[in-house]
Amino acid sequence: MSRITTKPRPLVLRNANFRALWISSTAGIFGTSVAAVALPLIAAVELDASDFAVAALSGMGFLPWLLFGLPIGVLVDRFRRKPVVMIALVLRIVVLMSLPVAFWMDRLTVLQLFVVSFLSGLAAVFSMLAESALVPRAVKREELIEGNGLMTGSAASADAVGRGLGGWLTGAWGASNSLLLQVGASVASLVSVATLKVQETPAARPAGSRIFGDMVQGLRYSFSTAPLRAILLVGALWNLGGAIVVSLMVILVVRTLGESGAMLGFLTASTALGGTLGGLTVKRVTQRLGSGTVWRFSMLPAAAGYASLLLMTPGWGMVPGFIGLFLAGYAISMNVVVSTSFRQRVCPPQMLGRLGSASRMVTWGMLAIAGVIAGLLVDALGIRGAILTGLAIAFLAPAVAALGPLRGIKSLEDLEPEPSEESLESR
Repeated sequence: MSRITTKPRPLVLRNANFRALWISSTAGIFGTSVAAVALPLIAAVELDASDFAVAALSGMGFLPWLLFGLPIGVLVDRFRRKPVVMIALVLRIVVLMSLPVAFWMDRLTVLQLFVVSFLSGLAAVFSMLAESALVPRAVKREELIEGNGLMTGSAASADAVGRGLGGWLTGAWGASNSLLLQVGASVASLVSVATLKVQETPAARPAGSRIFGDMVQGLRYSFSTAPLRAILLVGALWNLGGAIVVSLMVILVVRTLGESGAMLGFLTASTALGGTLGGLTVKRVTQRLGSGTVWRFSMLPAAAGYASLLLMTPGWGMVPGFIGLFLAGYAISMNVVVSTSFRQRVCPPQMLGRLGSASRMVTWGMLAIAGVIAGLLVDALGIRGAILTGLAIAFLAPAVAALGPLRGIKSLEDLEPEPSEESLESR
């Protein structure tokens, strides 16, 4: 008698808690992608800001990760994560709404753009760290690759739609008015998180525990093993070099090539479309090639994809950029899923907030630095010289991955320690 096996339903359908996080994350990425197109266009077109200001603005939202990522990670580990996410989303809605209001009152300035970008990024540090720490509590360990793949893939789809729609709306509504979409998306995230039902108990702290000591503990853990160090270094190099290139895209597309904001939105959306495919196929690819192999070699096509920007010319000459950025998005998505899943699997649950904050302080902190460096480079070397410098740094990431301590590892799962009884009980 043959046994009939049924294929399990997708995680997003069978797990209500994961579904709530998935909707919240997807809506949040959609809104953020609209702002990623709108904010630099407000500076470049509506306020006629300098090239340095346009490039530096792209990194302002990531500056809070560099300055406050570690202490916020400690706070996330000390409190229940769901209320943290909800409070951060409410604050973000209020801050973002100030931009279209100021535009309607004809009071919008470049300084306000920088302040709102920074405060919105600060709220995002709280919400993203808390949300990321909730994922391992919403799914089983063996579901992490599937869960992170779904979140990365759907987030990339939302990113593509948000960037394409945001680019079009900057022309139809005006760049400032298009930010109303991000406000609406943040409200949708808030409603979704409100439905989350996860049992949370704040981590017990030893007597005399201090924030500084917990910060040091999280940072030390991030560098405690060769795999974690290698993943962190590769991520930092990639984000520094890649973000320099991305920071200059507004200047390259709108000011140098003379294309519209809609073209910029569609061009950057191709990265997100590639990311969608990468997130949806990463489980199958890692099962066939191994997570270590995928992590080690995914950054090479990503860097090559960014290099295609130098081949672009007006009109149909933009096609190389579309193809290259799609390839880059596909490769980056796979690398992010593999890296994130590995960290979530090896990290003790009570350390997830601190590990996430320490890792992002290093890697996402590079995004803040990259914006300022890009602004200085474009003034000194011109747009193409600045992009070449960013590419040179970005290509160091695949070189370190291929030649570093993980060069012979096929599956990162082979490097995981056996879970202790304490860590299992705390889930």
